[in-house]
Amino acid sequence: MKTNRRKFTASFKAQVALEALKERETMSELAKRFEVHSDLITQWKQEFLDRSSELFEKQPSVKIDEKEQEKFYAKIGQLEMERDFLKKNLKKLGL
Repeated sequence: MKTNRRKFTASFKAQVALEALKERETMSELAKRFEVHSDLITQWKQEFLDRSSELFEKQPSVKIDEKEQEKFYAKIGQLEMERDFLKKNLKKLGL
């Protein structure tokens, strides 16, 4: 008999990790409340603590060079011309 593994969303993991960090309940109480194993809660809590500094790091903005942007616009223009040419010739053929 095959059972499917449960998949947890990132928001659920964060919620459980935050509850574990508050330390208002024991791990076994949290495990019962959220219906997950206490080892999993400990793992999520540790990962939350390890990666929390990433939240405050400045994210590099994604920018496209002007040369690349011009290249993309040129390609768009070429494709539009080809499309218009094909439309015109299909009308002539009656398709």
